[in-house]
Formats: sequence, C-alpha cells, structure tokens
Amino acid sequence: MANKLSSSEIAVQMSAVPHWSRTGDLIERTFTFGDFLASMRFVNRVAVEAERTQHHPDILVKYNRVTLGYSTHDAGGLTEKDFGAALAADAASVS
Repeated sequence: MANKLSSSEIAVQMSAVPHWSRTGDLIERTFTFGDFLASMRFVNRVAVEAERTQHHPDILVKYNRVTLGYSTHDAGGLTEKDFGAALAADAASVS
C-alpha cells in the first residue's frame, strides 16, 4: 500500500503538476479537446494506464471536456501514485 503524503510533500508534488488543483484529499484537472471523439480517445489512453498501474481515476466526460480526479482511497489521502498518474494523464493529453 502507498503511504499518505504529508502537507509539505503534497506541496512539493503539486509544483510538478501546475495545471492540477487540490481539494482536500483529491487532485483534479479538466482537459479540453476539439470534440467528443478526441475526449474519448484521451479517456481510453487514461484507462489503459490506469489498468496497467491499478490506480483508477474518477472520470467525468462532458462532450469535449474530461475531468480527472485522483486520490488513493486505501491510504486515506494523496500519495505518490496520484501524482504519477496526474503526470501520465498530462502526457496522454498531448498524444
């Protein structure tokens, strides 16, 4: 199981994902694409990575916008897994 990060560790990790915001034990970001199909291609790339790492986001799709949220529920908060997944999602958004 991943270890929950301290507030200072979270602050350091947040600087590596500047487009993400934090609300309590959740980090999230909304991505905007050209159309619905582009949004779904992104969701599929995120899903493949989520299965590979066994770390799954909350996903909200609104036509050309996709909001992802990460938190490590079994650790009771944010862990390095969440920030690694956020970086992977950022990379997938430009693929």
